[in-house]
Amino acid sequence: MIESIERTRLSDVVADRLKQYIVDEGLKPGDRLPTEGQLAASFGVSRLSLREATKSLGFLGIIEAKPGRGLTVGRVNMDRVTNYLGLHPDLLEADPLALIDTRIVIETGVLPHVARRMKEDATIHERLSAINRELAQARSLARFVELDIQFHRGLIESSGLTPLIPFADVLTVFFRRFRESVKKAEWSRGIAAHQEILDALQAGCVDRASDLLHAHIESHKKRIQQPET
Repeated sequence: MIESIERTRLSDVVADRLKQYIVDEGLKPGDRLPTEGQLAASFGVSRLSLREATKSLGFLGIIEAKPGRGLTVGRVNMDRVTNYLGLHPDLLEADPLALIDTRIVIETGVLPHVARRMKEDATIHERLSAINRELAQARSLARFVELDIQFHRGLIESSGLTPLIPFADVLTVFFRRFRESVKKAEWSRGIAAHQEILDALQAGCVDRASDLLHAHIESHKKRIQQPET
C-alpha cells in the first residue's frame, strides 16, 4: 500500500529539489528562478506546497521573493544557519571531546593554505593580528568570546577554501557549549598563542603553527574536565 506524503514532509522534499535545481543549473545570487506555477508544474506539486518550500528556503536566505521580480536566488543568511546548526542533534549530543577534536581537524587542516596566501598577501597577518590586539583590550567574557570566534573564523576564511567556510560555524556552537571553559581560560596565554601561530605562519613554519594551534584548542579538554571549585 502506498502511503500519502504529509504536507510538511512534501514541502521538505520540494525544498530539497529546489536546492538541487539551483546547483544543477549553476545559478548564483540574483539569478531568477522559474515562476511558482512553472516550478509547481515541474515538480508535480501544488502551488501551496511549492510556496511552503520557498518560504522555508527564504528564511535561510537561499531564495528571495521580490515584488515584480518573482523568485531569485539569494545569499545564505549564515547567522540563521548557525542558530539552527546549534540545535542539530549531532552537535547537541556530541561528546565534548569529539567537538574539540572536530575543531582541531578543521582549523589545523587549513594552515598550509593560510601560510601560502599569507606569503602572497601581507594584509592577512595584519588583519588577524589586529583582531588579536582587540582581544587584549576585551574587558568582558562576552566581548572576548566574540573576538575569539572572529579570530578563529578569520583563520579559516584566510585559507581561501570557500566551501569550508560554512563549517567555521562550528566555532559558534563550540563557544556556546563551552562558555565556562573560556571563562576559566588564561586569556593572556590564549592571546599569546594566537600571535605565535600567526608569526609561525608568516615565517612559513606550518608544522610549528599546527602544533601550536593543536595545543591551543586541546587546552579546553583539561579545563572542561576540571571539577568546579
